[in-house]
Amino acid sequence: MKKILAFGASNSSTSINKAFASYVAGNVENTESIIADLNDYELPIYGSDLEKAKGLPENATKFNDLLASVDGIVISLAEHNGNYTAVFKNLFDWISRIDMKTTWKNVPILLLATSPGGRGGANVLRIAKDAFPHFGGNVVADFSLPKYYENFSAEGIKDAALQAQLEEKIKTFSEALEV
Repeated sequence: MKKILAFGASNSSTSINKAFASYVAGNVENTESIIADLNDYELPIYGSDLEKAKGLPENATKFNDLLASVDGIVISLAEHNGNYTAVFKNLFDWISRIDMKTTWKNVPILLLATSPGGRGGANVLRIAKDAFPHFGGNVVADFSLPKYYENFSAEGIKDAALQAQLEEKIKTFSEALEV
C-alpha cells in the first residue's frame, strides 16, 4: 500500500488548509495517510549565519526524513499576503538546505489551496507550482477551493462542479502514485 503525507502549510490550530488536506488525503484510495502538523516541526527563523553556527535543526531533519518515507504528498497551502505563510516558507528554507534539488523527493504532489475568499489561495498556488519543480517537486495536479466556509463541510465539497474537479485531480494523483 502506498503511503502519502498530507499537511496544511499553516501553523494555525484551526487551519482550514490542514482540514482540507486531511479530507483530500482520506479520499485517495488504497493509500495510508500520514497527517502532519507543522507545529510539531518548530524551527528557528532560517539564516545562513545560524546554519553555519549551529547546523541543521533536528526538526528540519525530521521533516525531511518524513518526506523521504512517503510515496506522495498532499499539501494545502494557506495564503498570507498573496504568498506562503511564514511557517511554511521557513520550513521550506530549512529543508532545502539538506538537498536543494530534491527537497520534495520527486514523488507525486497534489497541490491544494483554500481560503475564505473567492480566489481560494490562487496566488500562493501559482507561486508553488512555479517554484516546486526547481526543488524536486513533481506536481501532478493542483486544485484551488474558493470560499471555504461556503463550499466545504464535513461531508466534502458542496458545489457539484467543484467536487467533480477535485475528484479528477485526486484521480490524476492516484494514477501518478501507481507509476
